[in-house]
Order: sequence, then C-alpha cells, then structure tokens
Amino acid sequence: MSGVLEVSADWLALREAEDARARSRRLARAVPGILGGVPDGRAAGARPLAVHDLGSGTGSMMRWLAPQLPGPQTWVLHDWNAGLTARAVAGEPPEDRSGRPVAIESRVTPLDRLAPADLAGADLVTASALLDVVTAQEAHAIVDACVAVGAPVLLPLSVTGDVELRPWDPRDILVARAFNEHQRREVDGRRLLGRFGAPIARGLLGRAGWHVRTALTTWRLDRRDPRLLAEWFDGWLDAAVEQEEGDRDRVLLDQARGYRELRRDQQRLGALSAVVYHLDVLAWPR
Repeated sequence: MSGVLEVSADWLALREAEDARARSRRLARAVPGILGGVPDGRAAGARPLAVHDLGSGTGSMMRWLAPQLPGPQTWVLHDWNAGLTARAVAGEPPEDRSGRPVAIESRVTPLDRLAPADLAGADLVTASALLDVVTAQEAHAIVDACVAVGAPVLLPLSVTGDVELRPWDPRDILVARAFNEHQRREVDGRRLLGRFGAPIARGLLGRAGWHVRTALTTWRLDRRDPRLLAEWFDGWLDAAVEQEEGDRDRVLLDQARGYRELRRDQQRLGALSAVVYHLDVLAWPR
C-alpha cells in the first residue's frame, strides 16, 4: 500500500484558491504563539522553523501558511506521489512573514508506515484536506507520530459530510447520503474514514492530553468560479451514483440523469450555488 487516494495536479490547482479562502485564519493566527511567539528575524544562527506537511500535493498548504509564519522556514513535503511534490520543489518558493523565500524538501512517505522518525525536528505538522481520505490506522499513525515528537498540528479542510445547495431539491438528501457512504468505502483493502476523519483525530489528540481547537469552515461555490462548481458537483454526484450501483435501492440511480441536467441548467443560468462544510483542527501539547 503506497498511500491514500491519488488526486490530479489539475484538480489541486483548480481548488487551491477556494481552499485558501476557506481555511481558518483564526487557527492559523494562533500558530505562532503556540510555537513560542518566535518573532520575525530569529536569533542569528538559530535553525529555521521546520514545518512538515503530510499529503502535501503540489504545496498549496505551504503557499497559504508560510506567509503567515515567522522565518526562516524549511518545509518538508511528505506525499506518496513524488510527481506532485516535484512540482512544488521546482516552483517559485513562497516567502515567510518577513519576505524571505522558504527552503523546501520533499519525501515520499506512505502514511500507513509514518513513524516519529519521519517527523524528527518538526516544529509544526500540517495536513490539509487529508483526514477524510485516510484509514483509522493512518490517522492513529499521524497522531502518534506528532505526539511522540511533541509537534503541534494544524489539520484543515476535512469534509464533515454536510452540503447545502441552492435552490434546494429533495434529491440533494439522497446524493449526500450516498456520497458520505462512498467516502467510507474500502479501496484496495483500506477502509476510508470519510467524514469521521477529523472527529477521530480530534478525539485522539484530546485523549493524549493536548489542547484542541476547531473551526467549522466552508467552501462557497457559485457563479464566481463556474468551473470549480461544475467539477465539484459532477464529482459529488458521480461518487454517489457509483456507491448506489451496488445497492438494491435504485431510487437515486433512476433520478440521477434528470437531477444532473437540472443542476447544469441552473448553473448555466448562474442560479446554482453550494456550501461544502469542513472541520479544521489545531492541537498542541499542554
């Protein structure tokens, strides 16, 4: 097993701006104080702030968070897809809060085998949009490794399973229910956590005696970014239909085509919008 589900660089690029808007800045603003209130311009000779990003993809979390933290910084990008991290390393590095480029390293790291040694020296661990696509074993490995090294964690954008579409349609409920079941499916012997990922990580961190803060965050999709809305909706409905194909109850399958056509017509008219709810988690040792 090499890691969690594969995602395309195109999808990551399409969602990056909305991810950046949605993540909790309240939790991000709390991070420097948790790290000891390190001011900009660390003491001469001090080592850089080490941030380890799990499931880093092409580095969107780094581009969002690095400018909000003091420097100098070194980001260690962990992903099972070396092609994605290669894009982050090859691109223009983001700057820290004082305008200095951050240093970037990358590692191929299967999450089911994540160990404290993989996070050695970490001052902060991040993982954006990850917890809903890992297994219980992987969630425990992430929390155990962070607790072992004593590194605070910032875990934004885990889906809660709650979605609101406007205009409302009664079929929304059927699709949401099937999608949430699809998020919990088994893939190559791996049972995904889906909407339970963030609550489980929050509970594990709390049980370890850590301080835990959370924030409910949202994607707000509408005619301002029609491509993202269309891609999200098609992926949401496709997953629900896939889940229902093996079910005896074919109510959703019988209605899916008409539902899709209605929503596409509404989008062409600029009348469709969606709110997708996420949970962000920040935790640190007592």
